[in-house]
Parts: sequence; structure tokens; C-alpha cells
Amino acid sequence: MTRNEALELLHEFTKTDSLRKHAYAVEAAMRAYADKYNEDETYWGNIGLIHDFDYEKYPDSHPTRGAEILSERGIPEEMREAILGHASFSGVPRKMLAAKVLYAVDELCGFITAVTLVRPNKSLRDVTVKSVKKKMKDKRFAAKVNRDEIRDGAEELGVDFDTHVEFVINALKKVAIDIGLNP
Repeated sequence: MTRNEALELLHEFTKTDSLRKHAYAVEAAMRAYADKYNEDETYWGNIGLIHDFDYEKYPDSHPTRGAEILSERGIPEEMREAILGHASFSGVPRKMLAAKVLYAVDELCGFITAVTLVRPNKSLRDVTVKSVKKKMKDKRFAAKVNRDEIRDGAEELGVDFDTHVEFVINALKKVAIDIGLNP
């Protein structure tokens, strides 16, 4: 799957700007980790780009319905398994490194974006590990973001939490404008 094909799939199913921006953020984090681990950046990026493509149309059966659609379109099982694994309730274990990274960055990307959007200048430049951790303590802030999954993701990946948060912030800086933030 090329990036253009992944984008076409995302845009076919996802119409809201906010969910598309989330996909671009997760793609950026996945690409950064692929680079770090010497993996295929396009492949990992595409996993991030399409991980929630079905959510808008099929919120009650996401990501299972998405995996079915991907299967029908000939997308490899390994990619479908990584996408299914990002949802703990799917019961699909995260065996592959790409699946662990997707789980580790998905909620965190959304949370970092929310932290940035409440800043006066909406710039990732002003977001720090400390500011992210402080907002994580406020249960009313971005209340739908699962803080346990953010922590568990870093632990499952085997990376220091602070280092992980900083890594993802830096990955998002590269696509700040694309995800509606200031660099």
C-alpha cells in the first residue's frame, strides 16, 4: 500500500477534519518510531494513517469492521493485526513491534494535541513533558483520553515514559501545520 492509497482509504471513510488530523499525527509518530527502530517508515506510517479509518462510519464495531474492509481490499494480515491490537477490547495481542508502537502513540497523540490546543499560541514549541504530565493529572481535561493506555503503551513498548512523551512531541512538530497546530 502506498501512502496515496492509504490517504484515499482514509478520505473515503473519514470526513471530519479532526479525525483526519489525528490520523496524520499518529502517522507522524509511527514514522518517527519506524526510523528509530530501522523499520519501513511508509509501512508503519500507513498503519498509523488508517488505524481509525472506519471509526466515523462504524463506531460501534471499530476496529473489527475496519479489519474486514482491509481484508476485502487485500491488505496484509500483519497490518490488520496491528490495527486491531490498538484497541485493547479487540482481544488481539500486540505481538509485533509496529502494533506495540501504534498502541503507545495513539492516545498520546490525541492528548498532546489537546494540550497544545489550550495553549495561547497553539504551538508544540511550548509543550513539554512536564506540561503533558500535569494535564494528565486533571481528569476533566480531555476526559475521553484513556490515561492508563498512555502509560501502559510506554510500558509495553519498554521505553521510559518521559522519553516517550518527548519523542512523540518532537515527531508531531514535523507535521504541526498539517494537524492544525503551530510549529
